[in-house]
Amino acid sequence: MVEDGGGGEEEEEAAEGEMPATAAVPALQRCNGFLPGKEAAGGGERAAPAEAEAMLAAGGGRLETRLSRRRLAVLAVFSCYSLVNAFQWIQYSILSNVFAGFYGVSFTQIDWLSMVYMVAYVPLILPATWLLDARGLRLTALLGAGLNGLGAWLKCASLAPDRYPVTLAAQAVCAVAQVFILGLPSRIASVWFGPTEVSTACAVAVLGNQLGTAIGFLLPPVLVPNTPNDLDLMAHNISIMFYGTAIVSTLLFFLTGVVFEEKPKYPPSHSQAVLQTMPPEDYSYKQSIINLFRNIPFVLLLISYGIMTGAFYSVSTLLNQMIVTHYEGEEVNAGRIGLTLVVAGMVGSIICGLWLDYTKTYKQTTLIVYILSFIGLLVFTFTLDLGYLIVVFVTGGVLGFFMTGYLPLGFEFAVEITYPESEGTSSGLLNASAQIFGIVFTLVQGKLTTDYGPRAGNLFLCAWIFVGIILTALIKSDLRRHNVNSGIMNLDVKAVPVDSPVEPESTTLKIQSAL
Repeated sequence: MVEDGGGGEEEEEAAEGEMPATAAVPALQRCNGFLPGKEAAGGGERAAPAEAEAMLAAGGGRLETRLSRRRLAVLAVFSCYSLVNAFQWIQYSILSNVFAGFYGVSFTQIDWLSMVYMVAYVPLILPATWLLDARGLRLTALLGAGLNGLGAWLKCASLAPDRYPVTLAAQAVCAVAQVFILGLPSRIASVWFGPTEVSTACAVAVLGNQLGTAIGFLLPPVLVPNTPNDLDLMAHNISIMFYGTAIVSTLLFFLTGVVFEEKPKYPPSHSQAVLQTMPPEDYSYKQSIINLFRNIPFVLLLISYGIMTGAFYSVSTLLNQMIVTHYEGEEVNAGRIGLTLVVAGMVGSIICGLWLDYTKTYKQTTLIVYILSFIGLLVFTFTLDLGYLIVVFVTGGVLGFFMTGYLPLGFEFAVEITYPESEGTSSGLLNASAQIFGIVFTLVQGKLTTDYGPRAGNLFLCAWIFVGIILTALIKSDLRRHNVNSGIMNLDVKAVPVDSPVEPESTTLKIQSAL
């Protein structure tokens, strides 16, 4: 939306940290006052002209967009508490033999401390995405950060060998927090960042979670060495890790309350300016879900993203077991290999984000990264048992560069092909798919690894990733958000009334060439 104002008002806006977007914003060539993505059913009446006119600047028919300096603080705080949540996810699995000995439970029970993240996500994702759409970004962020801290403090009550149920319950609270975290990168990037930086911002937001996994691979083996003959010392070492995590997560909760706002004063992009003119009462969450599942390219991406990310979750959960099988007593190096895998993936994420912002070649990049992930997992599988840890470090790094680098690609590709549907809803469904595949892959690969060795489990994943390559190749690349931002297409802004008695045809964009 645009407000007319003189120089005094502009100075006030600058003082609040708003600055003009770097690129000229294309004119909105057509707007009929309805919600983006839907024609009025049965030739119904158009929305009030004032709603459409409010989208245009008084001077030249352009949408006014500005970038807020606060966006960097929002991104940084989110990345940090997402980091802590990911750290809490992996801290048990990388020490599976240590925690199995401490609590006197099986490896499968320790694996459930990782899989509870995946199990909790699936039934809670739809309520969480509804909350994001209905109550907004700030409340969702506070819930994620708050539950993250609560789970961390509950773990401090599980520092005894007979308290496995307590640590499982605490991990379940952290798993619920994750539901309010994983769907936010695309929403934060779209709401706060301009069109030339949105993919990079999404990659940085995802990078925070990856960095947490990396630290989770590196730090726990150092803080909690395996001392099976001295459980008191082991409990003391675990307490250092648990209390440190709780203090950091509490600090981040308070920072979230200070830094997060619902949205900037002015939209950062043309596409966001259009979306922000939608009357809230016209939004139908149920219809949005239906539209996404009617979008065939999105359904293909939903499955292929689930396969790739689920495979990453499975490899991360079982990495300690795979390494220790061939390199006994190398728990610390198993953590370092995990660190290498994730850090390489962080580099891959940033490079892919920058590449997408520069080229907008979403499908091509996604397909290439998918194929290279398949090759990387094959190489990792057949070099794991050669007896040279340095080789495992190298192949693990290559695997991580592509497999972890894929994560932000899937988010941004989904937003492009589903615009103007909610970024939180599309991201949430992608993550739900990843959790479902992650649970199945972890259970099956874990069983294959135990019974037949790591190679059998990894080949199982390779077969599924090959299926994902085929599905990715079938996705039709329709970059709707990019086309609106660049002004190369006309946009019909159409309505989807919540209480409409007529079955809508689709809530996706109906765009016509401006040429």
